[in-house]
Parts: sequence; C-alpha cells; structure tokens
Amino acid sequence: MATKPHRLLDRVSGYADEAAAFLRRRRHMRKPFARVYYRGGRGRDLPADSESGRAMFEATAKLIEVAGPPRRIRQARSGSNAARRDR
Repeated sequence: MATKPHRLLDRVSGYADEAAAFLRRRRHMRKPFARVYYRGGRGRDLPADSESGRAMFEATAKLIEVAGPPRRIRQARSGSNAARRDR
C-alpha cells in the first residue's frame, strides 16, 4: 500500500522542525557565561551580557593576565642524561 502524500509531507515537516529546534538549543548553549558556586553547592549561571557577568569576565581576564602565559612542559631527553637522572 502506497503512503499518502500528505503523510510524507507531515513526516518531513516534523523532521525539519526537530532539526531547527536542535540548532536553536545548540546556539543557545554556546553563549558564553560564568558559573558561580556558593557554599552548600548551589550554582548560578551569569550570562556574559549581564552586569554581574561582565564583572566576572573582567575579573577573570585580569587573573589570567596576571598569571602570565602557560608554562611549557619539558620533554624527557633521551641518552645519557636521562640515564643519570633515573639513578
């Protein structure tokens, strides 16, 4: 028995609606925010476009600036120096 055209269109339309909703949720989830935890474990999200969120992002940027660039980890050398170090 052949499927009726309107049922096929309903199915395709449903898939398109689900895809659009997924993209909206994904875009919403990718917005920058700061998460703050209080004593007792309760957490709160601060959107970057709010006053408290901007203050948190500015403070974080200053902390990162003060900390400086990340340190590079030295790779172990092969050869006699590595053998001496292991003794």
